[in-house]
Amino acid sequence: MIVDKLDVVALGKGSKHAGWLTVASRPDGGDWRLPFLCVRGRQDGPTLVVVAGVHGDEYEGVEAIPHVFGQLEANDLKGDLLMVPICNMPAYEAILRSSPIDGLNLARVFPGIPDGSITHRIAASVRENLIRQADFFIDLHSGGITYNIPTLVGYAHDEGDLGQRSLQAAKVFGAHILWGHPLPLPKGRTISTAVGLGIPCIYTEAPGGGVARPEDVACFGNGILNVMKWMDMLAGDPEPSSIDYHFVGKGNLDQVVSAPLAGYFRPKVHLLEGVTKGQLIGVIQDFFGDTIHKTYADADGHIIMLRRLHRVQVGDGLVHIATPI
Repeated sequence: MIVDKLDVVALGKGSKHAGWLTVASRPDGGDWRLPFLCVRGRQDGPTLVVVAGVHGDEYEGVEAIPHVFGQLEANDLKGDLLMVPICNMPAYEAILRSSPIDGLNLARVFPGIPDGSITHRIAASVRENLIRQADFFIDLHSGGITYNIPTLVGYAHDEGDLGQRSLQAAKVFGAHILWGHPLPLPKGRTISTAVGLGIPCIYTEAPGGGVARPEDVACFGNGILNVMKWMDMLAGDPEPSSIDYHFVGKGNLDQVVSAPLAGYFRPKVHLLEGVTKGQLIGVIQDFFGDTIHKTYADADGHIIMLRRLHRVQVGDGLVHIATPI
């Protein structure tokens, strides 16, 4: 099945579908397409939309989504499950975080431009064909090749109904770490787009590293099923995990402790380690092993993101510190 517009209602109830959503043309005469998987229950119910592969070097969601699709029977489902395992096909093909075609980060350009460059077109298509149809939205991310991030669930932190439903879903998902982000969320994200449309949402992170750890794939897959049970789309009760850490903060990973000099980064802290403002957290060395810069914590908290790659250029993100609730 190949479609230009994705209308879940037009698909028959009590059925499963796999197909391609066309986004834009390719120079070879073909098309840029996004793979989609849809399960339509026989009974009416809410619509859950799940996406992954917004960054092309993150694989946990790419693997988890087909596993979930394979487990489900349409007759057991109330409502509709719509999933896209790879949103950023140009970046995925190149094994890059951002698109090699226009150099843009898909997670920073939402809601997109329908007649813009490829990344803007993908964002606009995801917004209209996927996010807009959702009663609840999940975006599966990880640290990719460059960054190390603990397995966690992020959510919109707010006292209103949208924030409370986002928090409840985060709790039942099954990760040991929660990270709440007060509104308004940073612009350009899938979740900021969902919030703008009034749709509650969560997202995930995981260590990444260019691989999909089985435990993270299982966490993401079980998390989707837990949210479906919480939404009364599937029979049974969610099976959440204990919460070891609960952080609250902007969570903008564009605003991190960054490298003022190019060189070789050597961290002096570990992921989730508690630090105090002004503490030494890493050094940058030259090719002779001499320290040319010392990096210090900019706040009290815990290390929530740590650069995985030692080689750094000016401006590269090194560390992000999260504050416990």
